Amino acid sequence: MKLDPISLRLFVAVMEENTIAAAAAREHLAASAVSRRLADLEGTLRVELFTRSNKGTEPTAAAYALLNLARGVLNDLDGIASQMREYGTGVRGHVRVVANISAITQFLPAQLQSFMALHPQVDVRLQEQISTAIAQSVAENAADVGILNQGHYGDRVVQLPYRRDELVLVVPTGHALARRKSAHLADALPYDFVGAHPGSAINNQLTRAASEAGLPLRLRMQVTSYDALCLMVAAGLGVGVMPRGSAALYRGSQPIRVITLSEPWAHRQLVLCVRSEESLSSVARLLVEHLRADAPQQGDMA
Repeated sequence: MKLDPISLRLFVAVMEENTIAAAAAREHLAASAVSRRLADLEGTLRVELFTRSNKGTEPTAAAYALLNLARGVLNDLDGIASQMREYGTGVRGHVRVVANISAITQFLPAQLQSFMALHPQVDVRLQEQISTAIAQSVAENAADVGILNQGHYGDRVVQLPYRRDELVLVVPTGHALARRKSAHLADALPYDFVGAHPGSAINNQLTRAASEAGLPLRLRMQVTSYDALCLMVAAGLGVGVMPRGSAALYRGSQPIRVITLSEPWAHRQLVLCVRSEESLSSVARLLVEHLRADAPQQGDMA
């Protein structure tokens, strides 16, 4: 049985785009050509990957099982090609990175700029996700490297020390708490909150802390970026919690105040996440080493 890498790549595209038409557009092919490739793949594997009806195609359990395997095979093939090219053209290739918004806004711009200046032929493909989705993407080989909050994500990924950050309370300049240098979360809970991503680590932490304080979390709205959070806070629509480094980017341009949170959980550890250090491609290993150049030692993660 011979598997065609092109058919595998098209299969992955269909799974990621949810429809044959969208996958065909992404791969610059006719939808009929993609459908034929999928049918050939099913014939080769002797298993039904999609159930077909007048409503479209629906992946079967076998398709979800194949997705992880196909991603691994395609990534290995890409790794072989990129590593062979290194012998003649210097270090080149691509690295798939998924990171949370805290890492993207505080640390990655400068670090990726310096890395790509050293390795101009390496293509770093960065996508933002919440921490739980990041761990899943790395475990399923949809990404090579993840950057997320330290936590329990199962034994399919390895966590490496990266950076520490600090969560702070952000309030409008005219707020009752605006003159405070520090505050406990309980001081802010009587007010409306502007929250981050649904399911984000910060929202989950606020929910736990409010429950432990015996007070409700008055989550008035949720936004998907820190600049949107600061704009809503500046407009007087609530208070928010975000990393100090991220708040510093907006404090000068928005009428907001940053207040230290007197909570142990406000000090967080961010980590790098990989399937294993041994499985990293040469260019992914270079990036991990660059990101960890001034990271805390392993003992500091306790």
